[in-house]
Amino acid sequence: MSGTTAPADRPRLVVVGIGADGWAGVPPRVREVVLGASVVLGGGRHLAMLPEVPGQRREPWPSPLRAGLPALLASLGGARPEAGAVVALASGDPLVSGIGATLVGLLGRDAVTILPAVSSVALARAALGWAAGSCAVVSLTAADPSLVLRELAPGRRVLVLSADERTPARVARLLDGAGYGASAMTVLGDLGGDRASRVSATAATWRAAVPRLNVIALDLAGPRHGGWVAGLPDDAFEHDGQLTKRDLRASALARLAPVPGEHLWDVGAGAGSVGIEWMRAHPACTATAVEADAWRAARIARNAARLGVPGLRVVTGRAPSALAGLAAPDAVFVGGGATRDGVLEECLAALRPGGRLVVHGVTLQTERVLADAYARHGGELTRVAVETAAPVGSFTGWTPARTVTQWTLER
Repeated sequence: MSGTTAPADRPRLVVVGIGADGWAGVPPRVREVVLGASVVLGGGRHLAMLPEVPGQRREPWPSPLRAGLPALLASLGGARPEAGAVVALASGDPLVSGIGATLVGLLGRDAVTILPAVSSVALARAALGWAAGSCAVVSLTAADPSLVLRELAPGRRVLVLSADERTPARVARLLDGAGYGASAMTVLGDLGGDRASRVSATAATWRAAVPRLNVIALDLAGPRHGGWVAGLPDDAFEHDGQLTKRDLRASALARLAPVPGEHLWDVGAGAGSVGIEWMRAHPACTATAVEADAWRAARIARNAARLGVPGLRVVTGRAPSALAGLAAPDAVFVGGGATRDGVLEECLAALRPGGRLVVHGVTLQTERVLADAYARHGGELTRVAVETAAPVGSFTGWTPARTVTQWTLER
């Protein structure tokens, strides 16, 4: 739920950020809010910090968190009469990879008040002397560590919010495996607390034990793997030949036009290259790859993890039946299967207003389908021919790839 007003059966919440210095570092006015609440929610570590308050109900976060939150919040309806009756405890700034955004999404922004402490990101930048605009932030608190691989570029600085004390070693192995073993890693533990620590090494030599609460600072050093605009080299992907090649991929993605927060269907995904590059365009872009062949579907997942977008959803199945129940797309790419009954119709019907559809075909049969679709729906019909210089005996000549017919439609 994202409305501006909380329903009558939902509690109002005050989310209180607590720093590494614990209860002692909470300002007096914020302490009053916590101690005056009828219900306090939080992790076991945070709840254990609080002094006893007779009659105060204290509830740990459910596990799994997102699945259990609605029921927990529904059980607090009787605590809702006055603002601040329910307090949720969080680490640092609750809106920096914290529970704050989740609660706002569930209850509505007017039902949640945030009282933040200094975030771990701000403390890390202060410790390192890194300006806010000089570094990216990646949260691995509830994400696959390979997400950090999207950020790989020589000289780039990244702050990584760890899930636990094992995260730095996992990140180090990923960097080393990607050719970034020379990257400098500084792990800042228990930032803002009395036990604050700092350990540095390269990714290739990382062996240190660190506290559970830590932030990883990366100063990346390694090869340039490719740009962030569409058109990664074909050899960036593991494939068996079923791959939308570089120049055609760039053409398709230029028309699919990813923007933050939008969702793509990559239908007949092959190696998953279009969905992967869509998600690499921005961290908030999401995609579902639909592939009938199970071996290729597994390969898509490997490609996505290696290229830093492990959140790509892979559905093994044949369109159009495999499209049933998927989240509505803002854009659809059909790289294979356009001649199958119902595929184009289902994709068109599912598109949100303003959505874009791009379909590629290399056979006469597909070309006829696309020409008919163009006649009925309009859009843009293009033939793309790519030739590459290659040896011809002792000379050099042009080797043509298959000409591709590309149909594009915007809702």
